Amino acid sequence: MKRFTAMLLMFPVLFLTVSCIRVTTNIVSSPDHCIRVKLDVMKDGTPFYLVKYKGETVIDTSALGFDLGGKVPPFSGFRIDKIQHSLQRDEPWEMPWGEQRIVENDYNGMNVFLKETGTLGREMHLEFRVYDDGLGFRYVFPQQLYLEEMVILDENTEFSLTGDHEVWWIPGDWDIYEHLYKHTRLTEIDALKYRTLEGLAQTYIPFNAVNTPVTMKTGKGLYLSFHEANLTNYAGMTLKIDAGNLKMTSELVGNDQGIKATVSTPFSTPWRTLQIAERAGDLIESRLILNLNPPAVCTIPDFRPTKYMGIWWDMHIGTKSWDYASGRHGATTDYAKKYIDFCAANGIGALLVEGWNTGWEHWFGDFDREGVFDFVTPYPDYDLEDVVAYGKSKGVEIIMHHETSAAPRTYEQQLDTAFALMKRLGIHAVKTGYVGKIIPKGEYHHGQWMVRHYRKVLTTAARAGIAVNAHEPIKDTGIRRTYPNAISREGLRGQEFNAWSPDGGNPPGHLPTVAFTRMLAGPIDFTPGIFNIKLKPYKPDNQVNTTLAHQLALYVVIYSPIQMVPDLIENYEGHPAFQFIRDVGVDWDETRVLDGDVGEFVTIVRKERGTGNWFLGSITNETERKINIPCDFLDRGKAYTAVIYSDGKHAHWNDNPTACSIDTVTVRRNCDISVNLAPGGGCAISFSR
Repeated sequence: MKRFTAMLLMFPVLFLTVSCIRVTTNIVSSPDHCIRVKLDVMKDGTPFYLVKYKGETVIDTSALGFDLGGKVPPFSGFRIDKIQHSLQRDEPWEMPWGEQRIVENDYNGMNVFLKETGTLGREMHLEFRVYDDGLGFRYVFPQQLYLEEMVILDENTEFSLTGDHEVWWIPGDWDIYEHLYKHTRLTEIDALKYRTLEGLAQTYIPFNAVNTPVTMKTGKGLYLSFHEANLTNYAGMTLKIDAGNLKMTSELVGNDQGIKATVSTPFSTPWRTLQIAERAGDLIESRLILNLNPPAVCTIPDFRPTKYMGIWWDMHIGTKSWDYASGRHGATTDYAKKYIDFCAANGIGALLVEGWNTGWEHWFGDFDREGVFDFVTPYPDYDLEDVVAYGKSKGVEIIMHHETSAAPRTYEQQLDTAFALMKRLGIHAVKTGYVGKIIPKGEYHHGQWMVRHYRKVLTTAARAGIAVNAHEPIKDTGIRRTYPNAISREGLRGQEFNAWSPDGGNPPGHLPTVAFTRMLAGPIDFTPGIFNIKLKPYKPDNQVNTTLAHQLALYVVIYSPIQMVPDLIENYEGHPAFQFIRDVGVDWDETRVLDGDVGEFVTIVRKERGTGNWFLGSITNETERKINIPCDFLDRGKAYTAVIYSDGKHAHWNDNPTACSIDTVTVRRNCDISVNLAPGGGCAISFSR
């Protein structure tokens, strides 16, 4: 594959910056003037901001600031020294892969220079960027005397809400994001009860807080989503709930010493973001999080968006094992070649092999896991070089797997050697994993220490031309714009929970919620496409809680540039519905959300790069519904063959999940298609010319 550099398109650019001026206006509006943000200072010197949308207050007076530790004196209050306004217009940029090819990046900016009122006179800037679909702001600390190093005990960024909004949330867990979303009012959030729920031994929830993205709906029907962008050398942000005051405050993930972050100036925090939409689907279509990240700083690795299979699902349903000594080892040369043959015959571009390397006998537990894994030595029954060569002869790439057992120091010691092996063999992508409590003890998956580790892996991989799909990750905050080798990540309750979770797995409403929450952060390696819905005969007490058509639709609804085809080969062979998986794209020119509501249903269409074909996915929760699909997204004057994979007669996620109808019709732009979605059901459509 040809290596190329991700570059900004050479579009006409108008970038106007108003030079620094004394305080004239402390208000900045979006280009369409619907959003207005005000920054001011209270009498005690505390900065605050508020946000209005079409004249209505969305975020009321909300304080900003920090608690510092170490030898640095606390801030004594601030005054506004000067304000700088800026405009950015007509600067689209091209995604090397993604939900769409061209991203617009228009905003109005305001940089407020604050100076301490005390004798030290230290400076802090607040930078705002306001887009038509929301805003971001961050703290900027220039290099200065008396503030060379900051030990941050707390960041006190407030979000004062104007009502007891509906909220779709997961708890502010410092170690995992793998929780089911709850739907409550803000005043009903009780994240602390998750300490004993869901059988997640890894869970650590010290505060009544929620993780981001967190999505809300106001009483007037406005949708809000709170998150962060460009999380770099800092701690992940959760939002602590103050139900009595209808307020959320940033609660950074810390360590056992009570320190949230240690930074040296000059330094900028991640952007604190708020997306605002009158239509739920507009949250998904927004690219605000990406736009708040810097342009690409590295070349695109030798990676192409692709579907892939895996020696993976076997382990979760118990037919195979990761470890060699079990007698059921999955990562064998012969088994890998069997999968390669199936991939080659069905246009699937890659194969992930888990359990290939030594160490799996001791990979999980409370003991010292340092030095457990060797990332270059295969088990005796797996010939890595032979498998890679065989895959190349069939046009199928191998995806490397590096499970660290949450011992990142061991992984860092072997990074260069492991990536050198991949580079020598022509392996261009790796799936990483961090199952377990982080070593060293006292650090957490989402704290600053691990944020730095995840970035080190990403930048080291970029230098080697390797793409990274991270599991048990730090949250996505749009860094894929800067490092396009950050192709996907987990960071949610994935498909595997359906195979073994004691609570019965993910309910039908899980993914109609994920689309409007977790997916707002970025690509998800969810692993859709299970055909053996009831998991017979392997897991009598578990099942996938959707219909088959719902599973097909996920290839469009849940975005990732790599989409797994996870089920066992025998469940796909000869099945007519497998044709949709063969056909569906993974890289898109355009994405549109036709309809949907959080936790209820969603209908998304995407136009494939290179072919011009469109693909549609629609999924629903437990509620049966009829949807009407206007085909006005199709190109004018052209006829398309639409193959419709819909829930069959009497389909039901539990009672009759595999009933699936396949119909072929000719459609044009002025046509409508009506489809019935069964309870827990879905619909997938391919439109080809």
